[in-house]
Amino acid sequence: MTTTLDIATVQAFLLVADLQSFTRAAEALGTTQAAVSLKLQRLETLLGKRLVERSPRAVRLTADGAAFLDRARALMEAHDRALSGEVPAAQSLSLGISDHAAGPELVPLLERLHAMSSSLTLAVTIGFSREMQDAYDGGELDAVIVRQEGSRRGGEKLAEDEFGWFASRRFTLPKGEPLPLATLAPPCGVRAVAARALDKAGLAWRERFVGGGVTAVVAAALAGLAIAPLARRIAPAGLVDIGPALKLPKLGGSKVMLHSKVSDPTKLAALRAVAATFRSVAAS
Repeated sequence: MTTTLDIATVQAFLLVADLQSFTRAAEALGTTQAAVSLKLQRLETLLGKRLVERSPRAVRLTADGAAFLDRARALMEAHDRALSGEVPAAQSLSLGISDHAAGPELVPLLERLHAMSSSLTLAVTIGFSREMQDAYDGGELDAVIVRQEGSRRGGEKLAEDEFGWFASRRFTLPKGEPLPLATLAPPCGVRAVAARALDKAGLAWRERFVGGGVTAVVAAALAGLAIAPLARRIAPAGLVDIGPALKLPKLGGSKVMLHSKVSDPTKLAALRAVAATFRSVAAS
């Protein structure tokens, strides 16, 4: 009897392998965790090999699963080429991401989008949440990942961040000096929250460094120039939250939201993968 691989089961395997989660794979496919599990069981039965080790805390590939991974990717790429022709019709997805939301998720997010469709052109813009939201509302972007600000409602929650006052381990504040801050320029919402919190607490502060992006702000904090208000999720290992030590006011948190108005199936599948990947990395 000829053994035939089912494309849907191979796609489910690849998502579970990449996202290391049945729940996130189900989100990316727009189905249930039970359905993904059933697809994996059918694939394992067909191959006669156990591909995935499941535990309450993690999902890992077995040696057979790791060996099958490259062949599974090659099969999906051949399948996509067969459907679309040797030269797939060019499609583009324009995605805006808030600078304060674009943390460690960005690299795996782009990897996942590439793995799903190498023919999809990605136009990614990083900027202030408000500017990204305005561009989205104006029809300039297909989707945005932004911090929830003001009374804006709707969208899909990807993460909920807690903020802190981050500085280099060697940072010291001379007695009587105003608090030196490293921030983005207005209209950065995180900067506004930090300024209001300090003003309300009656603490003197000054802008020591104004960066054009979060990468520059983080560099200033790592260099010991100033304190940066950052989400814990995006603060690198070289920074520590010195808020408690200096008795600084709490900054609270905010939600990271995905807003989208695409209807094309390829773009919708890509955005489902974006949401699942973001949640997977943010939760790790």
